[in-house]
This record gives sequence, structure tokens and C-alpha cells, in this order.
Amino acid sequence: MDPNELMALEAEIVKTLKDIYDPEIPVNIYDLGLIYAIDVDDNRNVEVKMTLTAPNCPMADQLLGEVNEKTNAIEGVKEAKINLVFDPPWDKSMMSEEAMLDLGLL
Repeated sequence: MDPNELMALEAEIVKTLKDIYDPEIPVNIYDLGLIYAIDVDDNRNVEVKMTLTAPNCPMADQLLGEVNEKTNAIEGVKEAKINLVFDPPWDKSMMSEEAMLDLGLL
């Protein structure tokens, strides 16, 4: 995959993730800082490393399912794999400025 195609696919993945909201916080999961990494290989396989605001989040299955479903539905993605990680633990410093403004933290 050439670098321009890779950048375009990564941008589409980010755009898709910005349309997924944490059910308990009115901010998308990307700006909330829950997405730690997006890796796309030359075969268009995608690995998304993400976390949750708390390890015992009651909506974890729903959120992971939505990320998996929507990432796999992106044109150009051969297969997406979602890995849930808790290291480093999430904290509010991982949020974008936009998210902090939306939540009144700035």
C-alpha cells in the first residue's frame, strides 16, 4: 500500500471513530483519548488499540462491538482487530482540548 493510500485509510478510520460516543460521556471515543493506536499493515489489516475510562465499564461490550463493526465496515479495510488494553491507564489528560472544552474542563 502506498503512503498516500495508508494516510487516507487511517484518516477514514479516525473519522469513523469520531462518530462513536462513550455512552456515559457525551464525547467521541477518539477525542476522549480512548484510542491508543491505529495500525494498518500492507494488506489493509487494521489493529486498533483502545482502552476504557474504567476497567469495569458496564458498556464495554457494546462499545467494543461498535468499534469493531464500524471499523470493519470501512471501505478498504480487509479485517479489523480491536485490542482492549489498560496500560497505560486512561485519565483525563489523554482527552483532546476539544473534548475538555465540551466537558467544561478548560
